[in-house]
Amino acid sequence: MTDEKIVELFLQRDEGAIEATAEKYGGYCYKIALNVLGGAEDSEECVNDTYMKAWNSIPPAHPRKLAAFLGAVTRNLALDRVRRSAAKKRVSANLTDALDELSYCVSGEESPEDVVAKLSFEDTVNGFLDSLRERDRDIFVERYWFLESVSVIAKKCGISENRVSASLYRTRKALREELERKELL
Repeated sequence: MTDEKIVELFLQRDEGAIEATAEKYGGYCYKIALNVLGGAEDSEECVNDTYMKAWNSIPPAHPRKLAAFLGAVTRNLALDRVRRSAAKKRVSANLTDALDELSYCVSGEESPEDVVAKLSFEDTVNGFLDSLRERDRDIFVERYWFLESVSVIAKKCGISENRVSASLYRTRKALREELERKELL
């Protein structure tokens, strides 16, 4: 089923929208949640929460890109769960590693989580990402949006983990310079 038809089902308040969304985007949302949360049970709950959030958001929202909308909802819900569980010290090691890496270029009064959420691919970050070579952009997005591990990214790209790490280092450094230049740090 096309995204337009799924959105139309949501707009008509047809419960088939949830089923169609689960069929088409369930795995995609689960992967995002799993990368953030690190556990199958929490990830499944997060995906179910994504469907509920989509149901409650459409309408009035009318997403033009359903995959991006669902991915953002899933990621935000998963990060909310991480914040809640952080007090219990059950934070995913992969998330901690990714945020520690980013803390270099977004350090300041706010935590890396707060800054990443605040910037959330706003114009400056989008412009920066658009300026990158395609491979460097893909590596950066896989690591810091989808929270993939360096080893998984290396396998996906067919390059060594050292090359992935070097690319991430250079891109973080360039991002920090861009944010400082635009006085966002």
